[in-house]
Amino acid sequence: MSAATDSALPLLITMGDACGIGPEIIARLFRSDAARGCVVLGDVGVMRRAARLTGGALAVAEVERAEDAFTAPPLCLPVLQAQGLPADLLAAPLGRIDARAGAAAARCIAQAVALVRGGAAAGIVTAPIHKEALAAAGITFPGHTEMLQQLAGGVPVRMMLANAELRVVLVTVHLALRDAIEGITFDAVLETIRIAHAASARWGQPAPRIAVAGLNPHAGEGGLFGDEEIRIIAPAIAAARAEGIAASGPYAPDTVFMRARHAPPAHPGEFDIVIAMTHDHGLIPVKYLGVEQGVNVTLGLPFVRTSPDHGTAFDIAGSGRADASSLAAAVRMARTLVAGVSASSAPP
Repeated sequence: MSAATDSALPLLITMGDACGIGPEIIARLFRSDAARGCVVLGDVGVMRRAARLTGGALAVAEVERAEDAFTAPPLCLPVLQAQGLPADLLAAPLGRIDARAGAAAARCIAQAVALVRGGAAAGIVTAPIHKEALAAAGITFPGHTEMLQQLAGGVPVRMMLANAELRVVLVTVHLALRDAIEGITFDAVLETIRIAHAASARWGQPAPRIAVAGLNPHAGEGGLFGDEEIRIIAPAIAAARAEGIAASGPYAPDTVFMRARHAPPAHPGEFDIVIAMTHDHGLIPVKYLGVEQGVNVTLGLPFVRTSPDHGTAFDIAGSGRADASSLAAAVRMARTLVAGVSASSAPP
């Protein structure tokens, strides 16, 4: 078992955008047992402000090592101070796009990856960042997924959004819709199916039933409404099946999610994972079921990374009203995946 996958190691929670609700939902999380074994990588001052905004009575302590999370007393939020953050980060106004917050968020992510790859932590849970704040800071990545991919050496990755009822993996992510359609190729679809199949063993499904959604209305209706299903998607499914993967489709994207939804006993899902071609095709149905339980997982990385499925919520930042349910779900998912990695690394 490698150090990087040892479930006895702490989970890192990155602070996210200091002007959004990330620090506040983290502070709320640390008021319960859900944060046991977690340490925040961020700014001590920002986290102390978040503790005050969410009701006080929560000590915020700067720690020297990630493993100090296990020795922190109850109702204490341990913070590993990230290096190189803007000195005036606390001056960045809550609820506003600010380059200082974007720069700080990016530094926290980079340092978290370095720590987990160095064996200091079991995985990473990232609080929400703001894409415009990243851009204002000169960070060219459109989001976490692309940044993490680069920090991991450019390995193929895919975004999965999951809750208790649906798991959806995307072929394309943060692209304009015109560009996303161009990004749907045989290789991209097949690689997505392979990544989803390989990752599913981590949550206890070594042979998942994978439904592949089409791109066009009614999955193209035999070519009447577009031929991507015939030219690209169906051949990729056939190639995956030839490799022993239980993939099927392409299915009409407006109904496949209802078929896959797992809500027993009345509605056991027909599929374990749905592959969707574009960002909104896949994420709307998961988020409609409730963002409070949704988790974003980056598949294909050499380490575990999860995140809440919501954004920075600038409209309520600073009010102390932000709900930490999705962050708690992300921590639970990270622990499940870390345990799956550890089990698969153990000697037979």
